[in-house]
Amino acid sequence: MTRFSANLGFLWQELSLPDAIRAAKAAGFDAVECHYPYDTPAETVRQALEETGLPMLGLNTARGNVAAGDNGLAAIPGREEEARDLIDQAIDYAAAIGTPNVHVMAGKARGEEARATFIANLRYACERTGKVGVTVLIEPLNHRDAPGYFLQTADQALDIIAAVSADNLKLMFDCYHIQIMQGDLTHRLQAHLAAIGHIQIAAVPDRREPDHGEIDYRHILQFLEKLGYDKPIGVEYRPATTTDAGLAWLQAYK
Repeated sequence: MTRFSANLGFLWQELSLPDAIRAAKAAGFDAVECHYPYDTPAETVRQALEETGLPMLGLNTARGNVAAGDNGLAAIPGREEEARDLIDQAIDYAAAIGTPNVHVMAGKARGEEARATFIANLRYACERTGKVGVTVLIEPLNHRDAPGYFLQTADQALDIIAAVSADNLKLMFDCYHIQIMQGDLTHRLQAHLAAIGHIQIAAVPDRREPDHGEIDYRHILQFLEKLGYDKPIGVEYRPATTTDAGLAWLQAYK
């Protein structure tokens, strides 16, 4: 039976992070994940996780100066010190709440200098996370939702992973983003399975509940079971109305 992780960056946004964790437990999720938890004390989050028994599977590095257009800093030449401060912040928070994965956000950049910057910052992140048993994730984002983002395809991510050459660097395979940019999901999942650290889903093209649209997720989930993938699948979608009103898919898929 497929297990699911609620991405609290999009689900139950009206609640505090601890209360969103409790809501995910009540709804029947097996795990949670989040985007930027840093405004909530780690101890408060840890208590909610212990209370519910849900693991927090992952969190992101902070984006930087969002008002100025930042969407991560790790691939931006000249901002290495800031990028590493955000990496340190994410790793420390993850370690404090027992989270096994940190998504290092690349940011908006292009070219070989950006690639080299990203590789250097990821090596720094992997060295630091290796000391606390945390895995670093990188995620391609599609050009419609994240215009100008450095990392846009699975192939580009795999090239970066090979260049960094660290056992604790993995691909976050978001089916929504990769379907928009490349498609051919089942082939890519099978071909890249060894490099994948986490998988996420959402409907394409509207990024709503994963029970409609151009991707047949029943097929995808059954295919992953056949491949032997048994980690919880992250659901990172924007509810059409409220989170609770749109959860009929969860029991149907389970």
